Amino acid sequence: MAPAPGGLAELDEATLVARARDRDPASFELLVRRYQRRIYSLCLRMLNGASGEAEDVAQEVFLTAWRRLPEIEYDGAFGSWLYRTATNKCLTILQRRKPVDEIDEHNTPIETGVDGDPARAVHNSEAMRALTLALAQLPPPQRACWLLREVHGRSYQEIADLVETTPTAVRGRIARARAELVEVMKPWR
Repeated sequence: MAPAPGGLAELDEATLVARARDRDPASFELLVRRYQRRIYSLCLRMLNGASGEAEDVAQEVFLTAWRRLPEIEYDGAFGSWLYRTATNKCLTILQRRKPVDEIDEHNTPIETGVDGDPARAVHNSEAMRALTLALAQLPPPQRACWLLREVHGRSYQEIADLVETTPTAVRGRIARARAELVEVMKPWR
């Protein structure tokens, strides 16, 4: 990543959002760079490894953000707004789809062993494929809650706000998702 022009990289998110709202493209570009990998990762996992579709959704999220910046009332809420928008767009796509029978295994990330051990890398790759398939079998609301909590580290309250439900419902969805994933992943322990 090239250094941001004019020392923008040191600015906090709220300042960048305020500048982007004033139509400063460099500030918005820096916001995109800060969030693009996280939003793409969420979309990729939500959409069962469909990389092209995940790229399209992520790009659409940032285009929508640029257009709707004036609607974001609190400058510090930009990241949450991105996550909510990405989650909702992915859930909409998943509702239109037929149930998942297969995963695009070519887009499943392959984990390599830290020590460079090929056998370990194969084992990790197979485990990741199993996890990806297990996630694809979860109902989309459960998958969204689990990913937002376990992969993206969001709080129960924030997830509840993102998916427009209560923290208690989020906890229930995550508990059911965890139980199903633990069962499916037993052979990989």
